[in-house]
Amino acid sequence: MITVEHVYEALKECYDPEIPVNIVDLGLVYGVTIVDGWVGVKMTLTTPGCGMADAIVSKVRERILKIPGVNDGDVRLVWNPAWNPGLMSPSAKEQLGVK
Repeated sequence: MITVEHVYEALKECYDPEIPVNIVDLGLVYGVTIVDGWVGVKMTLTTPGCGMADAIVSKVRERILKIPGVNDGDVRLVWNPAWNPGLMSPSAKEQLGVK
């Protein structure tokens, strides 16, 4: 059985190539929906103009499709609410020197 926790753990293996912190700890993942073998991820990026957007979305989709039991998946980029450093986990803030 696929759980939200399984998905978040898998997503911790995905990184913005320009920032050495995973997308979960960066606060980029806004939600996960699971319906049978389908997984939907709602996420944002640090900036709407991110040149790596397609690569990050592709990597996230590839990773969720590797989770046992997942038959299909979808990644949706949203810009509202806008990402801000306050969404980062305490460890990400410490790693990046954000106060």
